[in-house]
Amino acid sequence: MKIAYFDCFSGISGDMILGALIDAGLKVKVLQEELKKLDLRGYQIKTGKVKKHNLAGRQFRVEVTKGRGGERNLSEILSLIQRSRLDEDIKERSQDIFRRLGKAEDRVHRMKMGETHFHEVGAIDSIIDVVGSVIGLKILRVEKVHSSPLPLGKGWVKVQHGRLPVPAPATLELVKDIPVSFSDAEGELVTPTGAAIIATVAENFGEVPPLKIESIGYGAGRRNLPNRPNLLRVLIGQSMPVRNKFLNEHYERDEIVVIESNIDDMNPQVYDYLQERLFEAGALDVFLTPVGMKKSRPGILLTILTEKGKVEDLIEIIFTETPSLGLRTYPVSRYKLPRRIKEVSTKYGRIKVKVGKIGNTIKQVSPEYEDCKKIAKKKGIPFQTVYEEARKISEKIRNL
Repeated sequence: MKIAYFDCFSGISGDMILGALIDAGLKVKVLQEELKKLDLRGYQIKTGKVKKHNLAGRQFRVEVTKGRGGERNLSEILSLIQRSRLDEDIKERSQDIFRRLGKAEDRVHRMKMGETHFHEVGAIDSIIDVVGSVIGLKILRVEKVHSSPLPLGKGWVKVQHGRLPVPAPATLELVKDIPVSFSDAEGELVTPTGAAIIATVAENFGEVPPLKIESIGYGAGRRNLPNRPNLLRVLIGQSMPVRNKFLNEHYERDEIVVIESNIDDMNPQVYDYLQERLFEAGALDVFLTPVGMKKSRPGILLTILTEKGKVEDLIEIIFTETPSLGLRTYPVSRYKLPRRIKEVSTKYGRIKVKVGKIGNTIKQVSPEYEDCKKIAKKKGIPFQTVYEEARKISEKIRNL
Protein backbone atom coordinates (compact mmCIF):
# COMPACT_ATOMS: atom_id res chain seq x y z
CA MET A 1 0.00 0.00 0.00
CA LYS A 2 1.37 3.42 -0.94
CA ILE A 3 1.41 5.91 1.94
CA ALA A 4 2.08 9.65 2.10
CA TYR A 5 3.30 11.08 5.40
CA PHE A 6 3.17 14.87 5.81
CA ASP A 7 5.81 16.13 8.22
CA CYS A 8 4.42 19.52 9.25
CA PHE A 9 7.44 20.81 11.19
CA SER A 10 6.74 24.39 10.01
CA GLY A 11 3.01 24.10 9.45
CA ILE A 12 0.85 23.39 6.42
CA SER A 13 -1.08 25.29 3.76
CA GLY A 14 -2.74 24.38 0.47
CA ASP A 15 0.08 25.71 -1.70
CA MET A 16 2.70 23.98 0.50
CA ILE A 17 0.90 20.63 0.01
CA LEU A 18 0.97 21.02 -3.77
CA GLY A 19 4.57 22.22 -3.70
CA ALA A 20 5.59 19.14 -1.69
CA LEU A 21 3.70 16.75 -4.00
CA ILE A 22 5.29 18.32 -7.09
CA ASP A 23 8.73 18.09 -5.48
CA ALA A 24 8.01 14.42 -4.75
CA GLY A 25 7.22 13.61 -8.37
CA LEU A 26 3.84 15.05 -9.35
CA LYS A 27 4.10 16.35 -12.94
CA VAL A 28 2.88 19.93 -13.26
CA LYS A 29 1.57 19.40 -16.81
CA VAL A 30 -0.50 16.39 -15.70
CA LEU A 31 -1.90 18.42 -12.79
CA GLN A 32 -2.78 21.30 -15.13
CA GLU A 33 -4.60 18.99 -17.54
CA GLU A 34 -6.75 17.67 -14.71
CA LEU A 35 -7.46 21.16 -13.36
CA LYS A 36 -8.75 22.19 -16.81
CA LYS A 37 -11.76 19.97 -16.05
CA LEU A 38 -12.85 22.67 -13.58
CA ASP A 39 -14.79 25.61 -14.99
CA LEU A 40 -12.24 28.13 -13.74
CA ARG A 41 -10.53 30.71 -15.90
CA GLY A 42 -8.19 33.64 -15.43
CA TYR A 43 -5.28 32.06 -13.59
CA GLN A 44 -1.80 30.71 -14.18
CA ILE A 45 0.18 28.15 -12.19
CA LYS A 46 3.76 29.03 -11.32
CA THR A 47 6.27 26.69 -9.68
CA GLY A 48 9.93 27.10 -8.90
CA LYS A 49 12.75 25.99 -6.64
CA VAL A 50 13.46 28.18 -3.61
CA LYS A 51 15.65 27.87 -0.54
CA LYS A 52 14.53 28.25 3.06
CA HIS A 53 17.41 28.30 5.54
CA ASN A 54 19.59 26.73 2.81
CA LEU A 55 17.15 23.82 2.36
CA ALA A 56 15.65 23.58 -1.13
CA GLY A 57 11.93 23.18 -1.74
CA ARG A 58 9.31 23.70 -4.42
CA GLN A 59 7.05 26.76 -4.30
CA PHE A 60 3.59 26.52 -5.85
CA ARG A 61 1.71 29.70 -6.70
CA VAL A 62 -1.54 30.51 -8.46
CA GLU A 63 -1.39 33.87 -10.23
CA VAL A 64 -4.87 35.25 -10.85
CA THR A 65 -4.94 37.23 -14.08
CA LYS A 66 -8.54 38.50 -13.98
CA GLY A 67 -9.37 39.50 -10.42
CA ARG A 68 -10.02 36.91 -7.70
CA GLY A 69 -13.29 35.67 -9.16
CA GLY A 70 -15.39 37.24 -6.42
CA GLU A 71 -16.47 35.72 -3.15
CA ARG A 72 -18.36 32.43 -3.25
CA ASN A 73 -20.57 30.65 -0.79
CA LEU A 74 -20.40 26.94 -0.10
CA SER A 75 -23.20 26.00 -2.51
CA GLU A 76 -21.50 27.81 -5.39
CA ILE A 77 -18.20 26.04 -4.75
CA LEU A 78 -19.83 22.61 -4.41
CA SER A 79 -21.76 23.24 -7.64
CA LEU A 80 -18.57 24.31 -9.44
CA ILE A 81 -16.91 21.03 -8.47
CA GLN A 82 -19.97 18.88 -9.17
CA ARG A 83 -20.48 20.12 -12.74
CA SER A 84 -16.78 19.66 -13.57
CA ARG A 85 -15.42 16.73 -15.61
CA LEU A 86 -13.28 15.51 -12.73
CA ASP A 87 -13.43 11.87 -11.59
CA GLU A 88 -16.20 11.21 -9.09
CA ASP A 89 -13.83 10.30 -6.25
CA ILE A 90 -11.94 13.58 -6.73
CA LYS A 91 -15.22 15.53 -6.73
CA GLU A 92 -16.37 13.79 -3.57
CA ARG A 93 -13.16 14.31 -1.61
CA SER A 94 -12.86 17.97 -2.72
CA GLN A 95 -16.45 18.65 -1.70
CA ASP A 96 -15.82 16.98 1.68
CA ILE A 97 -12.96 19.41 2.27
CA PHE A 98 -15.10 22.44 1.43
CA ARG A 99 -17.98 21.18 3.58
CA ARG A 100 -15.54 20.94 6.48
CA LEU A 101 -14.36 24.48 5.75
CA GLY A 102 -17.94 25.70 5.50
CA LYS A 103 -18.90 24.17 8.82
CA ALA A 104 -15.91 25.83 10.52
CA GLU A 105 -16.62 29.24 8.98
CA ASP A 106 -20.30 29.03 9.91
CA ARG A 107 -19.45 28.22 13.53
CA VAL A 108 -17.03 31.14 13.70
CA HIS A 109 -19.56 33.57 12.24
CA ARG A 110 -22.57 31.98 14.01
CA MET A 111 -24.47 31.43 10.77
CA LYS A 112 -26.51 28.57 9.38
CA MET A 113 -24.67 25.96 7.33
CA GLY A 114 -23.79 27.30 3.88
CA GLU A 115 -24.76 30.94 4.43
CA THR A 116 -21.22 32.22 5.01
CA HIS A 117 -19.55 33.72 1.95
CA PHE A 118 -15.96 32.59 1.61
CA HIS A 119 -13.38 35.24 0.89
CA GLU A 120 -9.86 33.80 0.91
CA VAL A 121 -11.02 30.17 0.64
CA GLY A 122 -13.61 31.01 -2.01
CA ALA A 123 -11.02 32.59 -4.27
CA ILE A 124 -9.57 30.89 -7.34
CA ASP A 125 -6.20 30.13 -5.74
CA SER A 126 -7.73 28.35 -2.75
CA ILE A 127 -10.07 26.28 -4.95
CA ILE A 128 -7.04 25.23 -7.02
CA ASP A 129 -5.14 24.37 -3.82
CA VAL A 130 -7.94 22.12 -2.52
CA VAL A 131 -8.87 20.35 -5.75
CA GLY A 132 -5.25 20.21 -6.91
CA SER A 133 -4.14 18.51 -3.68
CA VAL A 134 -6.79 15.81 -4.10
CA ILE A 135 -5.82 15.35 -7.75
CA GLY A 136 -2.12 15.16 -6.84
CA LEU A 137 -2.59 12.42 -4.28
CA LYS A 138 -4.54 10.36 -6.79
CA ILE A 139 -2.02 10.85 -9.60
CA LEU A 140 0.77 9.72 -7.26
CA ARG A 141 -1.37 6.66 -6.38
CA VAL A 142 -1.38 7.46 -2.67
CA GLU A 143 -3.83 5.13 -0.93
CA LYS A 144 -3.48 6.37 2.64
CA VAL A 145 -2.34 9.66 4.19
CA HIS A 146 -0.72 10.13 7.60
CA SER A 147 0.42 13.38 9.20
CA SER A 148 2.46 14.66 12.08
CA PRO A 149 0.70 16.78 14.74
CA LEU A 150 0.11 20.34 13.53
CA PRO A 151 2.15 23.24 14.99
CA LEU A 152 0.16 26.43 15.58
CA GLY A 153 1.80 29.85 15.64
CA LYS A 154 0.89 33.02 17.51
CA GLY A 155 0.36 36.72 16.88
CA TRP A 156 -1.92 38.24 14.24
CA VAL A 157 -2.80 37.63 10.61
CA LYS A 158 -4.33 40.10 8.15
CA VAL A 159 -7.28 38.78 6.13
CA GLN A 160 -10.11 40.33 4.15
CA HIS A 161 -12.20 40.60 7.34
CA GLY A 162 -9.38 42.55 9.03
CA ARG A 163 -6.85 41.38 11.64
CA LEU A 164 -7.43 38.05 13.35
CA PRO A 165 -5.55 36.35 16.18
CA VAL A 166 -3.33 33.40 15.32
CA PRO A 167 -4.35 30.60 15.24
CA ALA A 168 -7.21 31.96 13.13
CA PRO A 169 -10.65 31.09 14.58
CA ALA A 170 -11.55 28.94 11.55
CA THR A 171 -8.26 27.06 11.84
CA LEU A 172 -8.97 26.22 15.49
CA GLU A 173 -12.39 24.87 14.53
CA LEU A 174 -10.80 22.73 11.83
CA VAL A 175 -8.14 21.17 14.09
CA LYS A 176 -10.56 19.99 16.78
CA ASP A 177 -9.82 16.34 17.63
CA ILE A 178 -6.43 16.58 15.85
CA PRO A 179 -3.12 16.53 17.78
CA VAL A 180 -1.59 20.02 17.76
CA SER A 181 1.25 21.86 19.46
CA PHE A 182 1.52 25.57 20.18
CA SER A 183 4.72 27.05 18.78
CA ASP A 184 6.48 30.27 19.72
CA ALA A 185 6.71 31.16 16.01
CA GLU A 186 5.12 34.47 15.07
CA GLY A 187 2.49 34.31 12.34
CA GLU A 188 0.19 31.77 10.78
CA LEU A 189 1.79 28.33 10.37
CA VAL A 190 -1.42 26.39 9.65
CA THR A 191 -3.90 28.04 7.27
CA PRO A 192 -7.61 27.17 7.19
CA THR A 193 -7.21 25.65 3.74
CA GLY A 194 -4.23 23.54 4.82
CA ALA A 195 -6.02 22.45 7.99
CA ALA A 196 -9.18 21.47 6.08
CA ILE A 197 -7.26 19.43 3.51
CA ILE A 198 -5.13 17.47 5.97
CA ALA A 199 -8.02 16.99 8.43
CA THR A 200 -10.06 15.41 5.61
CA VAL A 201 -7.47 13.26 3.84
CA ALA A 202 -5.29 12.10 6.76
CA GLU A 203 -6.39 8.96 8.59
CA ASN A 204 -3.87 9.24 11.41
CA PHE A 205 -1.85 11.96 13.15
CA GLY A 206 1.31 10.85 14.89
CA GLU A 207 4.73 9.36 14.18
CA VAL A 208 5.89 8.11 10.78
CA PRO A 209 4.41 4.65 10.13
CA PRO A 210 6.72 1.80 9.04
CA LEU A 211 7.56 2.90 5.51
CA LYS A 212 9.88 2.05 2.61
CA ILE A 213 10.49 5.58 1.31
CA GLU A 214 10.35 5.99 -2.46
CA SER A 215 10.26 9.79 -2.82
CA ILE A 216 10.60 12.90 -0.67
CA GLY A 217 9.23 16.35 -1.40
CA TYR A 218 9.50 19.77 0.22
CA GLY A 219 6.80 22.39 -0.34
CA ALA A 220 7.79 25.99 0.41
CA GLY A 221 5.64 28.56 2.17
CA ARG A 222 5.58 32.23 1.14
CA ARG A 223 7.22 33.71 4.26
CA ASN A 224 10.73 33.39 5.60
CA LEU A 225 10.67 32.25 9.22
CA PRO A 226 13.52 33.42 11.47
CA ASN A 227 14.24 30.16 13.29
CA ARG A 228 13.19 27.37 10.93
CA PRO A 229 12.85 26.56 7.22
CA ASN A 230 9.29 27.36 6.12
CA LEU A 231 8.79 24.00 4.42
CA LEU A 232 6.34 21.10 4.46
CA ARG A 233 7.95 17.68 3.95
CA VAL A 234 6.13 14.72 2.43
CA LEU A 235 7.46 11.14 2.48
CA ILE A 236 5.87 8.78 -0.04
CA GLY A 237 6.45 5.04 -0.14
CA GLN A 238 5.20 1.54 0.51
CA SER A 239 4.00 0.48 3.94
CA MET A 240 6.34 -1.99 5.61
CA PRO A 241 5.16 -5.41 6.79
CA VAL A 242 5.32 -6.32 10.46
CA ARG A 243 5.46 -9.81 11.96
CA ASN A 244 1.77 -10.48 11.62
CA LYS A 245 1.09 -9.91 7.94
CA PHE A 246 -2.68 -10.19 8.33
CA LEU A 247 -2.79 -7.50 11.03
CA ASN A 248 -0.52 -5.21 9.03
CA GLU A 249 -2.51 -5.55 5.81
CA HIS A 250 -5.97 -5.23 7.30
CA TYR A 251 -5.76 -3.01 10.36
CA GLU A 252 -4.29 0.33 11.38
CA ARG A 253 -1.87 0.35 14.30
CA ASP A 254 -0.82 3.13 16.66
CA GLU A 255 0.55 3.67 20.17
CA ILE A 256 -1.51 5.22 22.97
CA VAL A 257 -1.19 5.58 26.74
CA VAL A 258 -3.40 4.03 29.46
CA ILE A 259 -3.87 5.98 32.71
CA GLU A 260 -5.35 4.11 35.69
CA SER A 261 -6.28 5.04 39.22
CA ASN A 262 -8.10 3.10 41.98
CA ILE A 263 -10.63 5.28 43.83
CA ASP A 264 -12.71 4.20 46.83
CA ASP A 265 -13.67 7.42 48.62
CA MET A 266 -15.35 9.72 46.07
CA ASN A 267 -19.00 10.78 45.77
CA PRO A 268 -20.34 8.75 42.79
CA GLN A 269 -22.11 11.87 41.45
CA VAL A 270 -18.72 13.39 40.65
CA TYR A 271 -17.85 10.74 38.03
CA ASP A 272 -20.15 12.27 35.41
CA TYR A 273 -18.44 15.67 35.76
CA LEU A 274 -15.00 14.03 35.85
CA GLN A 275 -15.62 12.12 32.60
CA GLU A 276 -16.84 15.29 30.90
CA ARG A 277 -13.66 17.16 31.88
CA LEU A 278 -11.41 14.30 30.77
CA PHE A 279 -13.05 14.08 27.35
CA GLU A 280 -12.78 17.85 26.89
CA ALA A 281 -9.04 17.58 27.65
CA GLY A 282 -8.50 15.01 24.90
CA ALA A 283 -9.20 11.57 26.37
CA LEU A 284 -9.97 9.01 23.68
CA ASP A 285 -12.06 6.94 26.10
CA VAL A 286 -12.91 6.93 29.81
CA PHE A 287 -14.48 4.00 31.62
CA LEU A 288 -15.23 2.90 35.17
CA THR A 289 -14.83 -0.66 36.47
CA PRO A 290 -16.12 -1.80 39.89
CA VAL A 291 -13.28 -3.44 41.87
CA GLY A 292 -12.78 -4.93 45.32
CA MET A 293 -10.00 -3.12 47.22
CA LYS A 294 -8.09 -3.71 50.45
CA LYS A 295 -10.09 -4.37 53.62
CA SER A 296 -12.94 -5.53 51.34
CA ARG A 297 -13.83 -1.96 50.39
CA PRO A 298 -15.71 -1.57 47.07
CA GLY A 299 -14.03 0.87 44.72
CA ILE A 300 -13.79 2.09 41.13
CA LEU A 301 -10.94 1.55 38.69
CA LEU A 302 -10.79 4.74 36.58
CA THR A 303 -9.26 3.96 33.18
CA ILE A 304 -8.39 6.56 30.51
CA LEU A 305 -7.09 5.97 26.99
CA THR A 306 -5.21 8.89 25.48
CA GLU A 307 -2.52 10.05 23.06
CA LYS A 308 0.96 10.71 24.44
CA GLY A 309 0.68 14.49 24.19
CA LYS A 310 -2.42 14.65 26.41
CA VAL A 311 -1.11 12.66 29.40
CA GLU A 312 0.04 15.58 31.57
CA ASP A 313 -3.23 17.51 31.18
CA LEU A 314 -5.29 14.45 32.11
CA ILE A 315 -3.15 13.63 35.13
CA GLU A 316 -3.61 17.19 36.36
CA ILE A 317 -7.40 16.81 36.11
CA ILE A 318 -7.36 13.52 38.05
CA PHE A 319 -5.34 14.98 40.90
CA THR A 320 -7.51 18.12 40.94
CA GLU A 321 -10.96 16.56 40.70
CA THR A 322 -10.55 13.27 42.62
CA PRO A 323 -9.10 12.23 46.01
CA SER A 324 -6.59 9.99 44.22
CA LEU A 325 -3.04 10.09 45.64
CA GLY A 326 -1.46 8.08 42.84
CA LEU A 327 -2.00 6.57 39.41
CA ARG A 328 -0.36 4.34 36.81
CA THR A 329 0.51 5.00 33.16
CA TYR A 330 1.74 2.59 30.51
CA PRO A 331 1.96 2.54 26.71
CA VAL A 332 -0.10 0.09 24.67
CA SER A 333 -0.40 -0.82 21.00
CA ARG A 334 -3.79 -0.45 19.38
CA TYR A 335 -5.20 -2.11 16.26
CA LYS A 336 -8.09 -0.40 14.50
CA LEU A 337 -10.30 -0.99 11.51
CA PRO A 338 -9.42 1.53 8.79
CA ARG A 339 -12.19 4.08 9.05
CA ARG A 340 -13.61 7.13 7.37
CA ILE A 341 -16.34 9.54 8.32
CA LYS A 342 -18.83 10.17 5.52
CA GLU A 343 -22.07 12.12 5.27
CA VAL A 344 -25.15 10.35 3.94
CA SER A 345 -28.47 11.85 2.90
CA THR A 346 -31.50 10.40 4.69
CA LYS A 347 -35.16 11.41 4.59
CA TYR A 348 -34.55 13.18 7.91
CA GLY A 349 -31.44 15.10 6.82
CA ARG A 350 -27.69 14.65 6.35
CA ILE A 351 -26.02 12.43 8.96
CA LYS A 352 -22.34 11.58 9.39
CA VAL A 353 -21.50 7.89 9.68
CA LYS A 354 -18.27 6.23 10.78
CA VAL A 355 -17.35 3.46 8.33
CA GLY A 356 -14.90 0.66 9.25
CA LYS A 357 -13.56 -1.43 6.35
CA ILE A 358 -11.18 -4.29 5.63
CA GLY A 359 -10.17 -3.89 2.00
CA ASN A 360 -13.39 -3.21 0.11
CA THR A 361 -15.54 -4.97 2.70
CA ILE A 362 -17.52 -2.76 5.06
CA LYS A 363 -17.30 -4.31 8.54
CA GLN A 364 -18.94 -1.62 10.66
CA VAL A 365 -21.24 1.34 9.99
CA SER A 366 -21.90 3.59 12.96
CA PRO A 367 -24.05 6.74 12.60
CA GLU A 368 -22.78 9.69 14.65
CA TYR A 369 -24.72 9.93 17.90
CA GLU A 370 -24.78 13.75 18.08
CA ASP A 371 -26.14 14.11 14.52
CA CYS A 372 -28.92 11.59 15.19
CA LYS A 373 -29.77 13.20 18.54
CA LYS A 374 -29.97 16.68 17.00
CA ILE A 375 -32.32 15.54 14.23
CA ALA A 376 -34.47 13.47 16.59
CA LYS A 377 -34.97 16.48 18.89
CA LYS A 378 -35.60 18.89 16.04
CA LYS A 379 -38.18 16.70 14.29
CA GLY A 380 -39.71 15.19 17.42
CA ILE A 381 -39.13 11.58 16.38
CA PRO A 382 -37.47 8.68 18.25
CA PHE A 383 -33.70 8.63 18.25
CA GLN A 384 -33.66 4.96 17.24
CA THR A 385 -35.75 5.74 14.15
CA VAL A 386 -33.18 8.27 12.94
CA TYR A 387 -30.25 5.99 13.82
CA GLU A 388 -31.62 2.95 11.99
CA GLU A 389 -32.51 5.05 8.93
CA ALA A 390 -28.91 6.27 8.73
CA ARG A 391 -27.62 2.69 9.07
CA LYS A 392 -30.01 1.42 6.40
CA ILE A 393 -29.03 4.12 3.91
CA SER A 394 -25.32 3.63 4.64
CA GLU A 395 -25.41 -0.11 4.06
CA LYS A 396 -26.91 0.46 0.59
CA ILE A 397 -24.01 2.70 -0.47
CA ARG A 398 -21.17 0.37 -1.33
CA ASN A 399 -18.56 3.06 -2.08
CA LEU A 400 -18.54 4.62 1.40
